[in-house]
Amino acid sequence: MKIFPALALSTALALAACATSPPTATTASTAAASQDSLWLDRLTWGATTTDLQQLRRQGRTAWLDAQLQPRGALPEAALTQIQALGVTQQPLLALTQHMEAQRKAADALTDDTAKAEAQKNYQQALTRLAREASSRQLLNALYSPNQVQEQLTWFWFNHFNVHQYKANLRAMVGDYEQGLRERSLGSFRELLGYTAHHPAMLRYLDNEQNAANRINENYARELLELHTLGIGGGYSQRDVQELARVLTGLGVNLTDNKPKLKPQQEAQYRRDGLMEFNPARHDFGDKQLLGTTVKGQGFAEVDQVLDMLARHPSTARFVSRKLAQYFVTDDPPAALVDRMAKRWQQSDGRIAEVMRAMVEAPEFEASLGRKFKDPTHYVVSAVRLAYADKVVLNTGPMLGWLYRLGQAPYNRQTPDGYPLDENAWAGPGQMTARFEIARAIGSGSAGLFKVEGEPKDRPAFPQLATPLYYDGIAPRLAPATQQALNQATSPQEWNIYLLASPDFMNR
Repeated sequence: MKIFPALALSTALALAACATSPPTATTASTAAASQDSLWLDRLTWGATTTDLQQLRRQGRTAWLDAQLQPRGALPEAALTQIQALGVTQQPLLALTQHMEAQRKAADALTDDTAKAEAQKNYQQALTRLAREASSRQLLNALYSPNQVQEQLTWFWFNHFNVHQYKANLRAMVGDYEQGLRERSLGSFRELLGYTAHHPAMLRYLDNEQNAANRINENYARELLELHTLGIGGGYSQRDVQELARVLTGLGVNLTDNKPKLKPQQEAQYRRDGLMEFNPARHDFGDKQLLGTTVKGQGFAEVDQVLDMLARHPSTARFVSRKLAQYFVTDDPPAALVDRMAKRWQQSDGRIAEVMRAMVEAPEFEASLGRKFKDPTHYVVSAVRLAYADKVVLNTGPMLGWLYRLGQAPYNRQTPDGYPLDENAWAGPGQMTARFEIARAIGSGSAGLFKVEGEPKDRPAFPQLATPLYYDGIAPRLAPATQQALNQATSPQEWNIYLLASPDFMNR
């Protein structure tokens, strides 16, 4: 039997390209099943039968409480893969210093051929580290029971974005992301301080070049515009300049050596891993920032300013709106943002409390099923549905799909992060690519279980011998989707149609 006759292929492509609103359930029970499924789709990387069963046992309140205080562990098969990764085994300081020694050794070679080969090996080693970090990210998204934490890990990396191909950031992005994961549900102030002190951020936005009398405003500008107050948040160009002065001397040191300092500067010196505050490069003059005088006192100025920015009402509103845009709708209602910002200020920026205010809002429930999946949500949710009971052995195909769809991990070059709205991801080329991904998963040709070095004749992928299905998805399917699924001539064809359907494009 031929799985892809021309009629079936054209039907699936048409299905993938169209836009259909979620159907209206006909009974109270099917409506409840549909809403619970959609609720999970929004708060996880894609609902599965196991998720839905757990939700029904616990109820929404208890399920959310557990998610906002994450304690669950990964399945052993996924955890074993993560623990085997070099980026997991070696701390950032040792890892980065090892890579720096490799770079210097390559640059020191005098034979041109040998030098080019050594430099190539260095670049490949950096790329391997970033791919390992990407694999860890995807395994966590697929299998971590702490699904809200994993969604927020992606969100915070995107909010505090760095680009992997700046200098040696490929060696740093894994550590940077792991720190965001650990802080993702804590206070925004802690997140802000973590990113401000991490070498990935300081190097990406050039703050290691920021010194007294040689001001570099890159990080100061993005700290105000993208990380805290937002455009229109009440700051001026003068505030950018004054913040840049506060940040002078805050940089990166890849060596074990301290800079040579005058005796009176020694007490001001700070070092934490690769982050270094060098008082010899700091502007100790007083600054005027957002109407407040910041006394020239060295490293303490940074903490004073981060406190100020984290607690500013504009930050509460700007970041709350961005969270709502990611989790609720492309254009969040002002009333929802107001409630989230109010909870932010009441809780001193506790992200778990802001999330709870958002999920409990009527606007959240009303939006279910109408938020278009960005590429990462699409790819991860498709694999979660197809292989909820098996741990993939090779995330390489998923990473390839994300590159093809334009949303690969750590690969947004500009500091604004990937866009969060449907317009960025719903073009014809995107939808055609998603159909090809649906076909690879649904037909069993994606290679998610193909391990490097195994015999070439080993099946690359366990066949999906039965149609993908869970009891929460049936009430969500529009009549056009049901009609297309009824025309499927094999389980594989059914799976392709389902994964390419407009219903599956929304969460």
